[in-house]
Amino acid sequence: MGWQLQEVKVAMLSRYNYITYAGIFLVVGGIIGIVLGVYLYTKADGGLKSLEAVYTAQGQTMPYNDDGEFVDRGTVEGGDKILAMIEDDWEFPLNRANLDPDDALVNTPDELMIRYATIMYHTLHGTQTVVLTEDVTYNDEFFAAGEYEVDVEGRYFGDLDRRHPLEGPVRTQAWSPLALSLTSSLMDGVAADNLAGMAHFMSWSIFMGLGAMFAVTGVFVTLGGMQLPAPRKE
Repeated sequence: MGWQLQEVKVAMLSRYNYITYAGIFLVVGGIIGIVLGVYLYTKADGGLKSLEAVYTAQGQTMPYNDDGEFVDRGTVEGGDKILAMIEDDWEFPLNRANLDPDDALVNTPDELMIRYATIMYHTLHGTQTVVLTEDVTYNDEFFAAGEYEVDVEGRYFGDLDRRHPLEGPVRTQAWSPLALSLTSSLMDGVAADNLAGMAHFMSWSIFMGLGAMFAVTGVFVTLGGMQLPAPRKE
């Protein structure tokens, strides 16, 4: 019995050639790819679920009217201005399909971008009260002491002159630590959601998908190589 088993082993080894070795290599590489894909999928899926739990705990929801239209401060016109700023001014590829009134929870990068843009829009188009306690002259322009209502006029932080008697206070008041921290937090959320979503997609489409393809191909290559006639001995 032992000698028969030994003959079988010798016969199998005689079928091994460069093709079978290549097939085995493909199988091993494919299995490694699948394992890495499963690991990445688990991590990415956990990250997405964690982000959704955070948004749920914070009560982050999108405002819609009874017709399912996105609104800002109760008006569709206000909502349209924010969407236009995102798509036209910032050229962000907004996927409006993610604006689902049946799922108002903020849990997609597009919804997070809208929340970010909402704060930015009202900061850019707000009005700030500036009080001058004394007369000031700046660049040959006279400003009498008193109270001024200053429109931000769509100017970002860097667009406002910090030395200007009116623009300087507006720069500090409009772009307050609260506004900057909220927008920074939301942009971090957009980046984290995009990265987790990309990792989620890559885990099954590239790692697991290509891993399975390599493994299956490797099996057939290995079997095909073993079916080749053994080399003749001189």
